[in-house]
Amino acid sequence: MQRFYSIASILTVACGLLAFTSALQAQDTKADPTGTWTWSVPGRNGGPARVSTLKLKTEGDKVTGTITVPGRQGAEPTATPIENGKLKGDEVSFTVTREFNGNKMVSKYNGKVTADSIKGKTEFDRNGETQSRDWEAKRSTEKPAADKK
Repeated sequence: MQRFYSIASILTVACGLLAFTSALQAQDTKADPTGTWTWSVPGRNGGPARVSTLKLKTEGDKVTGTITVPGRQGAEPTATPIENGKLKGDEVSFTVTREFNGNKMVSKYNGKVTADSIKGKTEFDRNGETQSRDWEAKRSTEKPAADKK
């Protein structure tokens, strides 16, 4: 009878350790949007696609970074800091305020982060009307120039 309790105790402890280990692994796989992300938007009137680059850094649930978009009509790309960046679980959100010809334009981004993509929606006002578009960014695997050898 005592042997039965020993085996039962060992099995109980083993099951507890397995559950604890699984919980730790689930915490370790928390979404991490830190890195460089790119996506493209079709050009106007059949022109070349416009590639945007998003660089993100997380500290807890705070997200900071910049978004770089191509300049209009061949102008240099413009980097703009993101604002109000947040990470909640696997959901990232932030806003971007751009100024063009004296007008401020605010775009709100949100998306679900996986290991290699962020997929979501962006909302913005155009002509007094709120519009939204889907966006999907892919994680860049290219190493920064300083890391290349």
